[in-house]
Amino acid sequence: MPNKRRNQGNKNKEDTTMPQNDKDTPIQDYEDDKIEEMQEADLKKLIRTLRSSQKQILELQKSLLDRIENLSCENEILRRNQNEMKQLVEHETVIVTRNHNEMKNSIDQITNTLESLKNRMSEAEERISDLEDREQERIQSNQRKEEEIRNLKHIVGNLQDTIKKTNIRVLGVPEGMEREKGLEGLFNEILAENFPGLEDREILVQEAHRTPNKHDQKRSSPRHIVIKLSTVKHKEKILKCAREKRQITLRGSPIRLTADFSSETLQARREWRDIAQVLTETNCQPRILYPAKLSFVNEGEIKTFHSKQKLKEFVAARPALQKMLKDVLHTETKKHGHQYERR
Repeated sequence: MPNKRRNQGNKNKEDTTMPQNDKDTPIQDYEDDKIEEMQEADLKKLIRTLRSSQKQILELQKSLLDRIENLSCENEILRRNQNEMKQLVEHETVIVTRNHNEMKNSIDQITNTLESLKNRMSEAEERISDLEDREQERIQSNQRKEEEIRNLKHIVGNLQDTIKKTNIRVLGVPEGMEREKGLEGLFNEILAENFPGLEDREILVQEAHRTPNKHDQKRSSPRHIVIKLSTVKHKEKILKCAREKRQITLRGSPIRLTADFSSETLQARREWRDIAQVLTETNCQPRILYPAKLSFVNEGEIKTFHSKQKLKEFVAARPALQKMLKDVLHTETKKHGHQYERR
């Protein structure tokens, strides 16, 4: 009974101290009647249960506190990392901005430099163009001058050939033979020895001299003798007889008679020699006409050429003649090519 009263007192006390809630507490899980009927052992058991629950709650609270503390630490670490990352980003931003500005300045400098180079290149191109124009004008001027020089040489050569038209050049007469009879007497002796009867005609020698005027002791061959006759007809008659006889002598020694030409005409006549030699071997009867023309017989016709270019064009259409003159024309082309290279 005392326990019952104590329980009843406790019940009344609990009724006055515990708030009224819609939700039940663990103690409220027990009905009032059952509580009154509970024995001391049950109360102890309930107390142990409550203590165990309280311990679990404390452990849970401690776990939650630990979790909260860990989360706080992690949050602090994240905040610190965030600050560091922010500082790093700001630092990198500053570096990138500075690099960007430096790159922009460099690009501006390069652009200015390229613009300057472009302007200089334009100026250089203009100067080069001007120089090329001047060079072209100079080349054209030189070409005109060279053409004028060639024309003048041709005119001078023609004048010299005209002046020397009545002259005969005698080659191979030893120095000093003219001391006895003089050059005119030697020429008459040549005519008498080689062309009997020709000296009886009225062949008048207007002038005779050796060329050059002074004898060079180092010169191996004797100076040529130039004989100036009164008419061209006499000169051509003598040269025709010389061609027919082929072998001209003076006191038994071979000499040569030829027309007297300018140096340009002589060079032009020399350039026909190799070709004339080949034509002679093939019985084409070549002749070098006045002043420097090549004449020969082809297919029964006499052909005359003033230049090698005309001869090449003529030969190109005649395989037999082309084969005959192939080597000598090729040699002449190479020779002139080397001369142009040296120029």
